[in-house]
Amino acid sequence: MFLGGRMSLAHTCLPAMLLALVTTAAAGEKECDLVGVKGSESKREVALLKRLEPLANYSFTTNIENEREQYTYTFRVCRETPTGGEYSGLVQVDEKSKKTTVVGRINETHVASGTEWILLIYKGGESYGSHCGNEKRKAMVMITCNRKMLTGPFTMVAEEREKEEECFYLFEMESSVACPPVDSHLSVGSILLITFASLVAVYVIGGFLYQRLVVGAKGMEQFPHFAFWQDMGNLVADGCDFVCRSNPRNVPTAYRGVGDDQLSEEPEERDDHLLPM
Repeated sequence: MFLGGRMSLAHTCLPAMLLALVTTAAAGEKECDLVGVKGSESKREVALLKRLEPLANYSFTTNIENEREQYTYTFRVCRETPTGGEYSGLVQVDEKSKKTTVVGRINETHVASGTEWILLIYKGGESYGSHCGNEKRKAMVMITCNRKMLTGPFTMVAEEREKEEECFYLFEMESSVACPPVDSHLSVGSILLITFASLVAVYVIGGFLYQRLVVGAKGMEQFPHFAFWQDMGNLVADGCDFVCRSNPRNVPTAYRGVGDDQLSEEPEERDDHLLPM
């Protein structure tokens, strides 16, 4: 009996302990730190990092192979890679020598954007050995708009290491997070009209079903509040007739015929001028 109680307690506590461990690990995971004094970062860059948050739980890899080299690149958005060590955001693994090189770190992050793209830059990578002035490596990831997918293929475009300074690794991928929000082209009047039409449709259909199924009406009586709308139609017609007609309604029709003016005495015709003088 006691053993069963202990097993039941263990089964109850184990999921809670695992959840606590996962939560603790997630809470301790480092995120992107924009270059600059803490608390005075660019508001635009902070807003762009929030747009990239849906990609934080994904890990992206790409392979580059030629006659002399074979590398695997691993990239995460504002999270540490599993093999690069502290703050590693993009790492390079030489598949021949199994050497791991940090290309960019998330604690030196820059981010910029355009209409349909976001450029994520990780600086502070390991220094070059014999070129680029021994400066630290820098990774640039161009994320372009594709509304059909959250995470598209991650590919390497080029490595620029023939300059004296400002060398970089350039990558690209597609994601819907880089797309601008879709603006509604409906005006306020259109929205009100659509709302009104929807309410009228609900009223007519609901009233029709109620009159037919509950009240048992037939024919035109199935229309909701039929008598009210019929009277309303008559009143509207009378108002239109009153306002729009040009002739007064109460004036009797004029008939041409014998009138009092025609019954008056005709002027006497005098023919005195015809008498001989």
